[in-house]
Amino acid sequence: MKTLLAGVWLAASFAALPAADAQPYPNKPIRFIVPFPAGGIADVMARVIGQKLTDAWNQPVVVENRAGAGGNIGAEIVAKSPPDGHTLIMGSIGTHAVNVSLFSKMPYDPVRDFAPVALVIQAEGLLVLHPSVPVKTVKELIALARARPGQLAYASAGNGTASHLAGELFKSMAKVDIVHIPYKGNVPAITDLIGGQTSMIFATMPTVLPQVKAGKLRALAVASAQRSPAAPDVPTIAEAALPGFEVTNWIGVFAPAGTPADIVARLNAEIMRIMRLPDVQPRLANEGAKFAPNTPHEFAAFQKSEIAKWGKVIRDARVVTD
Repeated sequence: MKTLLAGVWLAASFAALPAADAQPYPNKPIRFIVPFPAGGIADVMARVIGQKLTDAWNQPVVVENRAGAGGNIGAEIVAKSPPDGHTLIMGSIGTHAVNVSLFSKMPYDPVRDFAPVALVIQAEGLLVLHPSVPVKTVKELIALARARPGQLAYASAGNGTASHLAGELFKSMAKVDIVHIPYKGNVPAITDLIGGQTSMIFATMPTVLPQVKAGKLRALAVASAQRSPAAPDVPTIAEAALPGFEVTNWIGVFAPAGTPADIVARLNAEIMRIMRLPDVQPRLANEGAKFAPNTPHEFAAFQKSEIAKWGKVIRDARVVTD
C-alpha cells in the first residue's frame, strides 16, 4: 500500500511541473521574413521592429529577404512554418489582399493560412517621373500617353504589388496604353527609373521622396485621397485629373495560422509600443507614412475589407498577371 501511495504522490508531483516544452515566448531566435528585396518600406520597418524586439526580449530577430512572385514566395514560407510565433512575415497589400484576386494559382490562402498580428503602417503613394518625361501635370501625362500609345512604361515593385495595381487603375481610369515593367521590389524598380530605363512609377512615398528632393525624380501627384503633409504642394491624382482615384499601400505583421492567441497578443502589444516610440513616429510622418493603433481583430477585419475592395478593382480593370 505504501508503495502504491508513493507512486501516486510521485506521479502527481510530476504532473504539477510545467511541460518541458512550455517555455516562455520567445525561447529562440525569431525569423522575420520580408517577401521583397532589401531597402523597401517593408524591409525598413521589419528591421526597425526587429531590432527593438531584440532589445526588449533579448532574443535575436533575424530579418530575411525572400523576394519573388509578387511576394508569394516569402508568404508561402511563413504559411507553412510552425505556428509557434518564431516565424513572422511583414506582409503587404499585395501578399495579403491583392494577390489572391490577381493570380489564378496561389500557394497559400491569405486569410486561412495566417494569423493577423498588427497593421504597421499605411504608406501614401507618389506618382513620380524620370526628369526626361516632358510633362508637369497629370493631365499632360495623360495627353502624352494618348499621343504615344505603348511608348511610355511604368515600373512596379512586382506583379500584384500596390505599385502595379495603381498603374493598372491609372490606365483604366485615364484610358491610356502604358507598358507595365515588373521588378522584384521597389529598390530595383526605382534604380532603373532613375537610370531612364522606364518613364514612371507609383511608389510609396518613403521610397521615392528622397530621390525627388535630390532632383533625380519629379513628383507629379499623390496617389492617396488627400494631399500629404510630407509633400503639401503636390496635388492628388484625384484632384488633378481623375476623381475617385485612390491607392494607399500598407504593410503589417502576420504569423502562421494556429499561432497561440497569447503570443499574437504579446507581439501586437510590443509592436504597438514600438510604433509609438519618439524615434519612430516623426520618421513616419516626415516620409508620408501613417500609423494607427490596432488590435489583431481590427487588423483581420481590415484585411478582409481590403481583399473585397481590391478584388472588385481587379475585376473591373481586367488586370491579368498569369
